[in-house]
Amino acid sequence: MYQAPEHFAALNKANLEAAARFANVAFGGAERLIEIQLKATKAALADGADTAKALASIKDFQQFANVKDTVAQPVLEKAADYVKNVYDVASETQAELGKLIEQQVADFNKQVVVALDKFAETAPAGSEAGINAFKSALVSGNAAYETLSKAAKQFNDNAKSNFEAAAKRATAAPAPKKAKH
Repeated sequence: MYQAPEHFAALNKANLEAAARFANVAFGGAERLIEIQLKATKAALADGADTAKALASIKDFQQFANVKDTVAQPVLEKAADYVKNVYDVASETQAELGKLIEQQVADFNKQVVVALDKFAETAPAGSEAGINAFKSALVSGNAAYETLSKAAKQFNDNAKSNFEAAAKRATAAPAPKKAKH
């Protein structure tokens, strides 16, 4: 089976474009994660300075209890928000990469079927059974891939809903009780 140089050039171009799309998605996700990190770091520094000022102004145990109560809940909320943002970026990036992979698999399968059809035209008599077996294996592999892909998506959806529920419970926790004298 002879493949024209133009066919290989087009295939190489398509592979380079696919690699560029993967890189853009990955870099976009990394860029968003860095942005989240920078915002969290700035907020943590500002909060740390505010907490240090509040702690420095404490004169008795009651003031300490009040400062502790006013600092703890916002810290939990910010931590939960940070984790949620990181999780959202990671899951969005994973979903985008998953779509690209699905497209690549579909394109590859089309190319294999076209190549098999071309090969079948010039193949010796009696090779139809082998070609059909290969096509059947390709269909079975695609079905298995689709099943795994659906299971992974369902797992991701369940994990996301569990994570969101846990974050809501953590941030909705009642404030600690004030110490009695």
